Amino acid sequence: MATDTLVADRIEIADLFTRYARLLDEKRWDDAATIFTDDVEVDSPRAQLRGIDKVVDYMRQSEVEGEHAQHMTNDLLVNINGDQAAASGNSLVYFYRDGQPPHQTSGLRLACTVVRTAAGWRISRTQIILAWMRKD
Repeated sequence: MATDTLVADRIEIADLFTRYARLLDEKRWDDAATIFTDDVEVDSPRAQLRGIDKVVDYMRQSEVEGEHAQHMTNDLLVNINGDQAAASGNSLVYFYRDGQPPHQTSGLRLACTVVRTAAGWRISRTQIILAWMRKD
């Protein structure tokens, strides 16, 4: 794989993780197809889901009225192998209400399989591991 292509792919995958965080923070569930494949698999402490429709339904049902989240993903590692990549990172999530400091903070580890599609890189599998949680 050419170095230019590899660098462009790594940037696109990093952007994918940022768009994923923004989708969660802004509750833009209708944009899930810009992040996930149709047959996405999600394994998290709260649910094991298969298929984008089930993932979107779960996200909608998990909303807490008046609560917002701010996801910050960092320490991203990407290992590209053709049209598939293993990507992992850490995510710090703050849960808050308008005008108030966070009442809950979580540290997550993300391990994803990302695939190249005609529309760009998409997450086909994600494992979300809760490293720690603090409730105030």
